[in-house]
Amino acid sequence: MIAETAQSVNALVPARKSRPMQWPEAEFEAVFVQHYPRVVSVLMRLLGERTRAEELANDVFWKLYRTPAIGDGDGRVGGWLYRTATNLGIDALRAGTRRRKYEDAAARSQKNAGSASPLDDMLRAEQCSRVRAVLAAIKPAQAQILILRASGFSYKELADVLEAAPGGIGTMLSRAQAEFRKVYLQLHGGEEEL
Repeated sequence: MIAETAQSVNALVPARKSRPMQWPEAEFEAVFVQHYPRVVSVLMRLLGERTRAEELANDVFWKLYRTPAIGDGDGRVGGWLYRTATNLGIDALRAGTRRRKYEDAAARSQKNAGSASPLDDMLRAEQCSRVRAVLAAIKPAQAQILILRASGFSYKELADVLEAAPGGIGTMLSRAQAEFRKVYLQLHGGEEEL
């Protein structure tokens, strides 16, 4: 599946003779194969819809393909990919008309998974909706660090992606969590405990 998606991204490249290919095909494919599953995973966690996550992941790699300055092999490619992926994901969340579609799809997928009861399904869908609303309301940098950390990124990986000092990640994460809690309580007050 990854190879087919890599080919579909490569197929998007216009066949113009006046503009040389930005990335050597083998190098781009190696980056794609290495990072695509995790980019999709990050976007899936953020959006709650695999199809949309894969679409945005393809957009991320298309942008990478058109940005040759990043392909210098010093590890910046991964950081750029995850930063771009979370930015695109946050932008998608902020698109109000799309947000409802994602929440409905997430609720349907939870229902199909067969949890304990319909009430549990409804409560989980509502909680996901609240979390996504808060992520859309806080600063993008804070939403990024929370999403990436929840996706399993280590402090070192967070430092690489966010281009920050490794020693400052804990502080950034604490501040983002505090802001999340503050906004969550403002939006949902006494409705439920965090």
